[in-house]
Amino acid sequence: MPEPLLVVELLALGCVVGFLAGLLGVGGGMMLVPFVTLILSNRGVDAGLAVKMAIATSMATILFTSLSSVRAHHARGAVRWDLVRTIAPGIVVGGLLTGAGIFAVVRGQWLALFFAAFIGTMATQMLLARAPHPGRTMPGPLGQGAVGGAIGLLSGLVGAGGAFLSVPFMTRGNVPIHQAVGTSAALGFPIALANTIGYVIAGWSLDGALPGSLGYLYLPALAIVSVASVMLAPLGAHVSHRMNVRQLKRVFALLLYALAAYMLHKGLQG
Repeated sequence: MPEPLLVVELLALGCVVGFLAGLLGVGGGMMLVPFVTLILSNRGVDAGLAVKMAIATSMATILFTSLSSVRAHHARGAVRWDLVRTIAPGIVVGGLLTGAGIFAVVRGQWLALFFAAFIGTMATQMLLARAPHPGRTMPGPLGQGAVGGAIGLLSGLVGAGGAFLSVPFMTRGNVPIHQAVGTSAALGFPIALANTIGYVIAGWSLDGALPGSLGYLYLPALAIVSVASVMLAPLGAHVSHRMNVRQLKRVFALLLYALAAYMLHKGLQG
């Protein structure tokens, strides 16, 4: 049974993550990985392993949050299922390649540095908020499948649901922002499924770092964060259809810079 303080920490984290995932289409992995890394490090887990476990656990929670979020977006007609069908196959291939292969051989410290660079870049993109060129359209099925492969691969390295790539990719092709966010939520499930299977395969022989760990997955965090985030994701999706989130994204970008600094510190510790 997890200690009471740990339960409170994970419940609060899950509520924030679920709301942001529904509201912005981004934020799950970007919020979870640094904070779960901190929680595990404070409980004696080596910094490199803590980063890997945080990434894997973050990705596994998306199995649940994506289902909750996509229901809310689908009810508002905001999911482009035609795009899901063409992008998802590449995502599965890329996710399995990362989870079962690359993830096992890359040091946790390098993953922390990569994550820091990734969320720093995302924060900058949020602040710039560049509008797409009006003449651009989405590529054909082969192009969408290739981009899906890159999304699945990179998502697995940082424990995120892929919205950091899929939302800009779709809006660049002049898919309306609410449809891009809703479609990204639907793509989160195959991303999470492929990578989580890969993490289980890669960490099958790994000794448990903490009670309740299964390879690279920390099951108490997975259970508690998933329950809380599933409850709050529909609220975030509901709010996203009622407000202009530009100002909120700017505040969120500043938080991302702070989280990037923390992950940079963890990476340099190694």
